[in-house]
Amino acid sequence: MAEHTKSSITIEAAPADVMGVIADFARYPEWTGEVKEAEVLSTDAGGRAEQVRLVLDAGAIKDDHTLAYTWTGGDEVSWTLVKSQMLRSLDGSYQLVPTDGGARTEVTYRLTVDVKIPMLGMIKRKAEKVIIDRALAGLKKRVESAPGSAGSAGAFEKPGA
Repeated sequence: MAEHTKSSITIEAAPADVMGVIADFARYPEWTGEVKEAEVLSTDAGGRAEQVRLVLDAGAIKDDHTLAYTWTGGDEVSWTLVKSQMLRSLDGSYQLVPTDGGARTEVTYRLTVDVKIPMLGMIKRKAEKVIIDRALAGLKKRVESAPGSAGSAGAFEKPGA
């Protein structure tokens, strides 16, 4: 089984606000750094993205790929690779855990990347770590800078809500 990289961060907002930003794929280029384009290709009955096309530029890893998303309640989303030019696999997840009575959220991001071209495991893990760290820092900044984000639910609504 492939190794994964994971990291966590605490965000000063309720889980619903954090998940609202995670689910807003159209705005990923504004805060993720690595995602240059994002396009929702299909949604589920609840209006949440099922397949998303992403154009990624993460230094050593540049790609145009499609991911399939699985939503588990309001506190977890995971994804797997559907198609890619450069990647063999790209599996990951965000898991949200409320803290301080729901006013704060601990976000854990897990990621496993496997590229089609030969790449040393150490370089691959470093690329995963850079992607995770930048994504978590960008997510924290985006959520905490949103109007009404200081623990108030509803600053961001789920698409289709």
